[in-house]
Amino acid sequence: MSSLKKAAIWTTGLALLLKLSGLLRESIVAREFGASAETDGYFLAFSFITLVVAMIATGFNNVFLPLYIKRRQSKLDVTDRNANALLNWTMLLFIGVSIVGWSTAGWIVPLIYGNMLPETEVIAIQMTEVFFIFMTFIALAGLLESYLQSRRIFVPTLVSKLLATFMSAMFALLFSDIWGIYALAYGFVTGTIIGAIIQMYYLIKSNYSWQPTLKLESDFRKAFVILIIPSLLNSVVGQVNLFVNKAFASGTIEAAVSYLNNASLIISIPTAIYAATLAAIIFTLMSEQATDPAKFKDTLFLGMEISFVTLVPISVGLLVVGDAIISFIYEGGAFTAQDADYTYMALLFYLPIIIFQGMQLMLSKSMYARGKTAVVLRISVTTIVLNFLLNWFLVDDYGYLALAFAASIVSIYYFTLSMVVVYKDLGMHEFKRFVSMAVRVIVPATAMGLAVWGAKTALSASEWPALVQLAVLVPIGIVVYGVLLRFMHPAGFVRFVGLIKRKKKG
Repeated sequence: MSSLKKAAIWTTGLALLLKLSGLLRESIVAREFGASAETDGYFLAFSFITLVVAMIATGFNNVFLPLYIKRRQSKLDVTDRNANALLNWTMLLFIGVSIVGWSTAGWIVPLIYGNMLPETEVIAIQMTEVFFIFMTFIALAGLLESYLQSRRIFVPTLVSKLLATFMSAMFALLFSDIWGIYALAYGFVTGTIIGAIIQMYYLIKSNYSWQPTLKLESDFRKAFVILIIPSLLNSVVGQVNLFVNKAFASGTIEAAVSYLNNASLIISIPTAIYAATLAAIIFTLMSEQATDPAKFKDTLFLGMEISFVTLVPISVGLLVVGDAIISFIYEGGAFTAQDADYTYMALLFYLPIIIFQGMQLMLSKSMYARGKTAVVLRISVTTIVLNFLLNWFLVDDYGYLALAFAASIVSIYYFTLSMVVVYKDLGMHEFKRFVSMAVRVIVPATAMGLAVWGAKTALSASEWPALVQLAVLVPIGIVVYGVLLRFMHPAGFVRFVGLIKRKKKG
């Protein structure tokens, strides 16, 4: 367990650094290129990357990790032969995907995003071709994450992701005059290749021995194939919804895709850090404890509690000071105050996603750990239909903001159904335990929001520079929330503070 605590320290810090690098990249993009048809093309093309990453980091990992750990614990796969064969087969598959994607991008991109502006379409197609040329390396970096995680090695993966994001930002800053917005793609590819090499080094260092084999044991192959199909389908549900949203957004106003992307990036920060650190470690523990009901319940509750304690106040805080955050990150250069206002409006409609998507992630991980992949699929597939219908009926009347609203409704729907499934198995006692904790967190978070809003109004803080607003208002919120949480939910407060102290000791 001590190794996981040390991993938690490093992964939390690196995940935070990763998201800060992402903000740096998007800030550079905003200042260099503004919010335009050009940036829309870049974000549309990058959706293919997020699709592949989701398939591997979520779909592949959710099946491979529990299956591989179980076989290693039972001494059925001490030679890693199945792991090698699976890695080799997957790489061959993505070599084919790379070739097909590059050669067909010219008609695939317009087919998906049919309402693009002409200048957006040109950039989206050409940048998609660049990404597909190097798709094999992008897939390899994602695959190595699962193999390292199976050995409780978490840090190199975050370093790899950090390099891809950081290099993308640096290339945009240094070479945008030469390559324009394509510098982002070249930087991302360069960082990804270097990151994959680093991950491979640490995997080999952990006594993993690569073998040029394609032979999978029949029982491993059958178990993996049965589980991987619904898991992959489930993993792309979110990206399919994203494709649907961007397709509708490209037909509204110029730069709508950029406004939604910039707002969703801020929304994704808490969940991304949470997924890369706590959820990854909790999922590893739940996979190891799947046959011990008592430990499994306690581990799941701990994950739900810590995520609720952190995600709820973040959502409330963004409601009050989100405009200052957007102004600080994006506004300046080619990104105007009006662009910042449009982005903030999208942020407000996205806010519920922070809580419900973060909590649902933990619920899905618990179902994957217990082998309920098909159940997750049945729930998640229905979100595609719901998202499409909401987009279809709302976008004409309410524009791009309807797409953010639809995404939030879908996240609430997904969370609700997942809660029903999970707590139906765990029992009413566990559900009441969760509800009791949730109430004790919501009250302090609400009071915090009112206190920050009151201070912002009384001090006329909206007229201050964005950084000054944040420097004054954020500490007020932290103090109010911490004091009230200590009073309303002392046990959770002690557990949370204890976790922080153990990290500092480590």
